[in-house]
Amino acid sequence: MQGSYKRLPLLTAVPAFLLCTQLLADQPPAAPAAPAAAAPSAAATQNLSSQLGLYVFPNKGQAAAQQSKDEKYCYDWAKTQSGVDPAAPPPQAPQAAAPPEQAASSGGSKRGGGVAKGAAAGAAVGAIAGDAGTGAAVGAAAGGVRNRRKSNQQAEAQQQQQQQATAQQQAAEQDAQKHYADQKANYNKAFSGCLEAKGYTVK
Repeated sequence: MQGSYKRLPLLTAVPAFLLCTQLLADQPPAAPAAPAAAAPSAAATQNLSSQLGLYVFPNKGQAAAQQSKDEKYCYDWAKTQSGVDPAAPPPQAPQAAAPPEQAASSGGSKRGGGVAKGAAAGAAVGAIAGDAGTGAAVGAAAGGVRNRRKSNQQAEAQQQQQQQATAQQQAAEQDAQKHYADQKANYNKAFSGCLEAKGYTVK
């Protein structure tokens, strides 16, 4: 009786141990520790001056973070002072109106009308001379020649109009590009002056 009483705690501890082992096995694995925040890349901290084609040197040994902060301030300040947004796309030149094209059917009817008028006039002259058929043929040929000459003149005039419209469009584009370059130069001047006042050399 005494020996069986001593084994009782051991028999009780075994199921408890198995139960704890099962509970630990059922628990989900611990989540991995979050990695440390990576340092910002060079592209993320790219200075605004490089986007403007400028080189900035910190004369007072300003840190990179301080320089980025100063450039952001001067970027906004120069935009307010100059009225120019360097991030906006350049303005587009207005498109010149194309000259109206003459319809082919209209040209054909005019050519036919010229031949018919020439034939009628030639027939009238031929009737007086005693040969209406020959007069009609001669008149039709003359009317066709006049009509072709007039068509060629119209084609040349239309070509000249197209050339003039192209020249005007190119001139408008050049003016727009020059105006944008002047605005950008004015902005860069304001941006550089702001940074130089904060202790930087800008080239």
